[in-house]
Amino acid sequence: MILSKLLPNSSRVFSLSIQRRFLKTSSYRCDCQQEEKCKPPKKPYIAVCTISDSMVDPSKPEPSIVIIGAGIAGLSAAQRLAHCGISNFTVLEATDRPGGRIHSCWLGDVIAEMGAQYIEGACVGNPVYNLAATEGLIKQPLLRSDYKKAVYCTSEGRVIEESTAILAYHTFMKIKEEAHSLFSVCSGKEHGSLMNFLGLRIQQELQNFAEDQRYDASRILFGLTNHLKYRLGDDLCQVSADNYGSYIEIPGGQVKVPLGFVGVLAPLMRELPECSVLYNKPVSNIKWGAVQTRDRGPRAVIQCCDGSEYCADYVIVTVSLGVLKEHAEKMFCPPLPSPKMEAIRCLGYGAVDKIFLDYDRPFWVWKDGNIQFAWSQEELLARTDWTKGLSAVEEVEGSKHVLCAYVGGPEAAVMEQATDEEVASCVTKVLRRFTGDASLPYPDTILRSKWATDPYFCGSYSYLSVSSNVGHQCDLSSPVPGICDPQPPVLLFAGEATCAGHHSTVHGARLSGIREAQRIITLTKRYGGPPPKESQ
Repeated sequence: MILSKLLPNSSRVFSLSIQRRFLKTSSYRCDCQQEEKCKPPKKPYIAVCTISDSMVDPSKPEPSIVIIGAGIAGLSAAQRLAHCGISNFTVLEATDRPGGRIHSCWLGDVIAEMGAQYIEGACVGNPVYNLAATEGLIKQPLLRSDYKKAVYCTSEGRVIEESTAILAYHTFMKIKEEAHSLFSVCSGKEHGSLMNFLGLRIQQELQNFAEDQRYDASRILFGLTNHLKYRLGDDLCQVSADNYGSYIEIPGGQVKVPLGFVGVLAPLMRELPECSVLYNKPVSNIKWGAVQTRDRGPRAVIQCCDGSEYCADYVIVTVSLGVLKEHAEKMFCPPLPSPKMEAIRCLGYGAVDKIFLDYDRPFWVWKDGNIQFAWSQEELLARTDWTKGLSAVEEVEGSKHVLCAYVGGPEAAVMEQATDEEVASCVTKVLRRFTGDASLPYPDTILRSKWATDPYFCGSYSYLSVSSNVGHQCDLSSPVPGICDPQPPVLLFAGEATCAGHHSTVHGARLSGIREAQRIITLTKRYGGPPPKESQ
């Protein structure tokens, strides 16, 4: 029988207790850092304690804030508010754990990253890398991913010759770089979908291969498009070629957190006021703006599915784009402005899943390379079942008995509907087919993610679709009312989909949470406390 071992609930995930970093008396800071040792100098002067420029005035009342979602965006916003002297906030989390799409689980003696797997950019320019490094979660040498080290297998059960595989791999990397440059070239020509651009360039580049190499090269090139589909979360025919390059890559490569990505949450959680994060609190409705202020009531009232209500001067909404697509029309009263709703509709949101396979008797040579499925173009077009969404099977770092299979796009949602036994059987059949070994065993245990069908996520992360552009990301990130409106903002939006240039990343989510917290801090300083309920 296939079983799954998950990490304990949020109350037990962290051994660190949640405690306040700043006491009420610690808003002041003496310039010399050690007040008890300050001695008056010979020349008379008045010694004063100053408030950091980032702090709000502690003598003024604080605004009330509700943060919807305890993912990295919501926790980053909460941490920033606490750092700057604002503690009057509540974080409402729909699930029973913090982290959102950061979810580290145990599978035997191995950490299985169900969601975010890599820090995208191992350098000081990445706020998540800095967070992990400061916490001591990253040790040298860094565990960087290496997609070059792979064995390419065809559905005929044959391994492609290494020389052909290397040449085809670098050809695909060149084509992908060309697609990435379309955003900055601005030639005025529209290239349509990413699949349209890649398919055309692949056909052109295949002519440069020797005739006896083209068959295998074609399978590798189109198999890599399937892997790119996993990376983006949807069919490449839905992804904009011209905006594909809007993503800003941070140097340093992809790096894993050895003891689990969930560790980056610890420094955020322990710096929050006690009991400021409430779990199992899905939000059903947000009443805001004119609906409230015309009766001199609170600027916003957040209603939870359990009937509880929370009043706030500001609301930071960090729910996923997938949840907004499903519920935005009914969640907000009055409705969101049309540019915001258009951005929600037009921006792409994909699904990616992982299937962890635990074997009692491993059948592979450890560190011999990952298996890349070299699907042909015809096989990918004939989408008869969800296994066509499988792009690769990799070894899980630190284990000699666990593999991880990747599935992305619409096929991920179909996979989630199957039973564990059906998934194990289907993956085994694909492995047997591509390796040509009909004796490969079934896994003893599997553990898989289900982001697409989870009602609190409705998918994995955003991308720029053929019907969207960077302007839609900016519209999604804009507060409501807008910064040019006479009424101060009530609704503020954070999350990876709102961070242009860094969408679909953990650091993008963190940056967005800090951005919206800083917006509230700036407004609090401007108004000397909570915002006025009516324009003045």
